[in-house]
Amino acid sequence: MMLRRLMITFACLTSFCVFAAEASAESVTNVEAQPFKAQVRRVVESLQFVGQPLTVELQAKLNAALDESDDAKAVTAIQESLDPLCVALVNINAESRVKVAPGDVPKKLVEQGWTVFLVKVHNEAGITSRLRVSSPNAAPLYAQSSGSPAPNLKVLPKDVPDRWMDVSTFDKRPLVENLSGLAVEYRIVEVFSRDSGKREATLAFDVGQGTQDLGFRNSIPVLFDCEQAVPVTLRVVDHDGKPTTGQFVFRDERGRVYPARTRRLEPDFFFHDQIYRHDGETISLPAGEYSVSYSRGPEYLIEQKQITVEPGESQTETFPLKRWIHMAKQNWFSGDHHIHAAGCAHYEAPTQGVEPHAMMRHILGEDLNVGCVLSWGPCWYHQKQFFDGTVHRLSTPDYLMRYDVEVSGFPSSHCGHLCLLRLKEDDYPGTTKIEEWPSWDFPVLKWGKEQGGVVGFSHSGWGMEVPGDTLPNYNMPRFDGIGANEYVVDVVHGVCDFISSVDTPIIWELAVWYHTLNCGYTCRISG
Repeated sequence: MMLRRLMITFACLTSFCVFAAEASAESVTNVEAQPFKAQVRRVVESLQFVGQPLTVELQAKLNAALDESDDAKAVTAIQESLDPLCVALVNINAESRVKVAPGDVPKKLVEQGWTVFLVKVHNEAGITSRLRVSSPNAAPLYAQSSGSPAPNLKVLPKDVPDRWMDVSTFDKRPLVENLSGLAVEYRIVEVFSRDSGKREATLAFDVGQGTQDLGFRNSIPVLFDCEQAVPVTLRVVDHDGKPTTGQFVFRDERGRVYPARTRRLEPDFFFHDQIYRHDGETISLPAGEYSVSYSRGPEYLIEQKQITVEPGESQTETFPLKRWIHMAKQNWFSGDHHIHAAGCAHYEAPTQGVEPHAMMRHILGEDLNVGCVLSWGPCWYHQKQFFDGTVHRLSTPDYLMRYDVEVSGFPSSHCGHLCLLRLKEDDYPGTTKIEEWPSWDFPVLKWGKEQGGVVGFSHSGWGMEVPGDTLPNYNMPRFDGIGANEYVVDVVHGVCDFISSVDTPIIWELAVWYHTLNCGYTCRISG
């Protein structure tokens, strides 16, 4: 028994010593100098490209190592130069199992910015697959819509604080995507921080399915110190000199968008580049050079501006907006009667779509005099709480927002999706669930009109495809989409006020409308 205990203790100590040796930053000597130097030169060139070049002193030290004619000395000197820049030391053993130890580089990040680190790879297996990095702290911040009216939250609000970062390898040229197979090489990892202050992350590495170490040693905890970004105040000046709301796209010298789209929650939308800011509001940016495109919807020109964010406590930038036309002065008012706050590109977790204040910001930033936010199938039971049968309280005299209904994801959807505007009540009589609504459009349209609504078909051309390019024509559509399938039935009963146009192919959406015009039915079209 004593002998068995001694053997177990010896085995454990031996395993520990082996791992300690593998995880250390000691130089790897069994690598040929010429290909190793070539790979290191590509890494140095890539660091320059990603905007984090070596310091003058370190570049000089590395150049001396690269110029060393003694191969053994050169290999050692290169590693002595670059190892202090490594956030992780990766060992791939002969069985292709991956183990990781922390590197010695200072673990500093910057809020709302990207920081570049090196990773040293000791590739005992000589494999040539891709080195991948992941982190639970870089898990998706949201779950996109599944279309469910009452979705389960796959991302909970309590998950948001821990999902504070993004991490990726830089594998573009002049680097190559896969490992070279050399016994040692360096790779580049980029880390984005949403937050400032101290944040811990787990970094995990692998080279393909099943290559993680059986002892879960392919990941390490890293405590980062995230420097606060610079709050940049935006002065947004309308064409008449008054403060207003604008839309902005901020890009750095590599074309990356700020704030990072993967770490956005409302009021910033992750599915497009722009953000909306009222005059006097801020965006947090790391020090650096940025190109800014800014505007305020289709009646304004898109302007460009270069800004330099200096290290410091804060700074202010002014953005004068320029109109090319002012339709409201001619009594034509810009509007959108088909906007969604859930479903489509929106997320259903950590919240079920976005709330009215985010939608109003969007409306102001696009200079929409009228914005109709349509609750529909996705997240229906949550979003319908914002319907109140009148103009929303966030509206202003010049910018009106209403919550109304699109009948989509309902039993009658196969007959064509409906826009129900200016409703006083959003529950069809006798129903509490979507499944209880009528299975065809006519009774829904009739009910909408009876309460004083303005009702019609959405995206009318889908399912109304016809060959040819003449209007009208006598080709028969299939009536098999989500457009104005039931329109020819409903228009003759006077229950359809409009069909939507411009957002589907013109021949498809207008062929049926021209036929009914020719029959004397003067239903409107809306754009």
